[in-house]
Amino acid sequence: MAKFIIQPHGRLQEWIADDKGYFRDEGLDYEFQPGWAAQSGKLVDISGGVSEVRAGAFEAYKHGGGNKGVKSDVSCACHWAIGQASAEQIGTMWRESYVVTPGGIMVPPESKIQRPEDLAGCEIAVGYHSGSHFTTIQSLEPFLRSEQINLKFVGSVWARVDTAIDRDVPATSVWGLTYQVLEQLGFRKVVDTTFMIAFMFPAGVRAGDVAKYMRGLRRAQMDLDLQPEKYKHFYLNEIPERYKSSVDAGRFSTGERIVFLPYTDSTYRRTQQWLHERGLFEQKSSSRAPAAAI
Repeated sequence: MAKFIIQPHGRLQEWIADDKGYFRDEGLDYEFQPGWAAQSGKLVDISGGVSEVRAGAFEAYKHGGGNKGVKSDVSCACHWAIGQASAEQIGTMWRESYVVTPGGIMVPPESKIQRPEDLAGCEIAVGYHSGSHFTTIQSLEPFLRSEQINLKFVGSVWARVDTAIDRDVPATSVWGLTYQVLEQLGFRKVVDTTFMIAFMFPAGVRAGDVAKYMRGLRRAQMDLDLQPEKYKHFYLNEIPERYKSSVDAGRFSTGERIVFLPYTDSTYRRTQQWLHERGLFEQKSSSRAPAAAI
């Protein structure tokens, strides 16, 4: 039987469960397979500017048939992209738990931008059809009109860190580990962008195996809550070499937190409505919630 392939997400829980044998206790024969975003970097066009990248988490799932870029039996992305992929029957959304990740729209320490209103018209680096895209819109809507929100699609998570460090844009939307890296490097949060992440698995993967993976994560979450200082060194497994010497993982927070509550039908419908009202996908969103995978 083929190994169950887990795509890490820049957080600690998978590494704790691996280290403490929780997945093996559940009977999973597994391996980790880093995704396309893990070592991403900014792309530069022939003029020397940052290239626009109009592909993100949703496109990765669509082209991979429920696999996020590379073969993976379970992976994560923002709940907007996962919900849309599920609505289009690209993969199956795990409905029994979700993740909450810290995030923010960050500016360099020397920036004159102080308030959300100061971001009107300023380019903000995000990833297309990914968490930073949707959460930036959602977090800025209380402060700015839609035409004042100016998004620049520069690529995935570490590409946005590169863009921020090189001062290619006035502001950058980051979350999870990349948010903590920029914060430790002196960048300031102008707007909080905390958002929900969901899990997905492709056709052919047994929901029972995903449930085993989740039980391992649940045990790991308790360990992380109880003694976080013991596990922060695992962040080094998720940070590209070019940034490892610049940060101290021991100073980071616990980052993404897995919430073992259902992602309800109501939550799904409200999210689909939000996407549809803003025309963020060409295909019309579905208001019918996908069946829960248990």
